[in-house]
Amino acid sequence: MTGWLEAHQDVFTWLAICSALTFVISLAILPFLVARIPENYFLHEKREPAPYKKSHPAIRLTALILKNTLGLTLLMGGFIMLFIPGQGLLTIAMGLLLMDYPGKFQLEQRVAQNPKVLHGLNWLRERANAPPLRVQARADAPTEDK
Repeated sequence: MTGWLEAHQDVFTWLAICSALTFVISLAILPFLVARIPENYFLHEKREPAPYKKSHPAIRLTALILKNTLGLTLLMGGFIMLFIPGQGLLTIAMGLLLMDYPGKFQLEQRVAQNPKVLHGLNWLRERANAPPLRVQARADAPTEDK
């Protein structure tokens, strides 16, 4: 076992470097991205198309590729951060918000309704002087008897 670890020391070094870079990049990007989410984003039944979707097809395609690439990178980095130091759940949430896929809006609403995720998102928004996100109450959330 020791021989295997020594033989693959370069791989572990690169994993550590990638982990540190992902952590630093997520710390830099997440507050900016979270602050740009409209406070009522999760309250709508249907989402309005993004402004870039009405632009020239070449611009739309470029923006779509860049947005999905960044989203996938954040999603993968967030998954890795579930096992190493970092803001894994928040990074996964931001990756999911950026990417385009079927059922995205319903998944975003369910993820944002998680109290821990919502608290983390609103903490980042508070640091950026943005109003807190508002979400619909979950149907399975406990209610208080008065």
